[in-house]
Amino acid sequence: MLNFSFENTTKILFGEGQIASIRKNIPSDAKVLVTYGGGSIKNNGVFDQVSDALSNHTWFEFSGIEPNPSYDTLMEAQDTIKEHNINFILAVGGGSVVDGSKFIAAAALFEGDEPWDIVSKQARIRKALPLACVLTLPATGSESNTGAVVTRDGNKLPFQSPLVRPIFAVLDPAVTLSLSERQISNGVVDAFVHTMEQYLTYSVNAKVQDRFAEGLLLTLIEEGPKALAPETSKDIEIRGNIMWAATMALNGLIGSGVPQDWATHMIGHELTGTHGIDHARTLSIVLPAVMKVCAKAKREKLLQFAERIWNLTEGDEDSRINRAIELTEQFFETMQVPTRLSHVELGKGDIDLLIEKLKQHGMLKLGEHGDITPDVSRKILETAL
Repeated sequence: MLNFSFENTTKILFGEGQIASIRKNIPSDAKVLVTYGGGSIKNNGVFDQVSDALSNHTWFEFSGIEPNPSYDTLMEAQDTIKEHNINFILAVGGGSVVDGSKFIAAAALFEGDEPWDIVSKQARIRKALPLACVLTLPATGSESNTGAVVTRDGNKLPFQSPLVRPIFAVLDPAVTLSLSERQISNGVVDAFVHTMEQYLTYSVNAKVQDRFAEGLLLTLIEEGPKALAPETSKDIEIRGNIMWAATMALNGLIGSGVPQDWATHMIGHELTGTHGIDHARTLSIVLPAVMKVCAKAKREKLLQFAERIWNLTEGDEDSRINRAIELTEQFFETMQVPTRLSHVELGKGDIDLLIEKLKQHGMLKLGEHGDITPDVSRKILETAL
């Protein structure tokens, strides 16, 4: 196991009815900006619950944060922050709302030339407004980690800072019952690939992290399809297990002391930035191709994945690896997401621009070994055709 330092300071408020606990977890004298997306929270009762919980607080609204949040939209919130002397952000939504709110919190106190430098130049965040969230779509894990992504002019780029980790996160599985099948599918797949990015690398004998990761993968494989099946789609326990798995997948725990990959995400970000494809659907397209192209480097962990996740113990090693990749693709198909570029109407002629974007963004040495060059990324995308 590699040396590591692990800390997660986000207070998790899990379970039905926990939105009400906001009132005692935000300072009574705070001026709160409630951020959200397209307004679905006003149709499913979440906004009313938040409003009730904030009845004794001074608060304002900022809406319209998009999937893959736009820099220009997020900067519009700064006028509201200045006008009302906002000193606390409460994000109500899925990962994009939380990500966007992290950027809003950092940009409000940024002392550099332009807040975009936080993303484009990885400028250090020295101060940020305190942030908390009410999660409505389990997927990204952003509710209890230090990272986020922001999009500008077709460029989807990440940033990180401990100063934007949410102080608390409300996880009420009941609020996920109004999600569409597409949102459910995307959330499960996103959490699955987050886990794989930290698990499917090479062994450093980190048995605890491996077993945690395998437990998350097995939970998502078991519960994900149930959340789509008509007879079990409203089961609150199924939704709760998915919600907690998505949080645990990217709260820092399973990634502590182990090598991490993230090539699937970096390549996937270019598909989203260039073609607007749902984040999770880029991952379901790219991950199987990464597993195939990088099978030699990932061989030991692929065999472990084959045995512990898919119970593959018979046959030669190559056949077990190939079958494990095949079953992973089948799981994605069960979750109703694409596994090929052709499934989203992209072909070989689209690859050049994606590779050029990777180069522009400095994604020249991806993967746990830093050996996924643009040429290897091209091979991955060609394999995904």
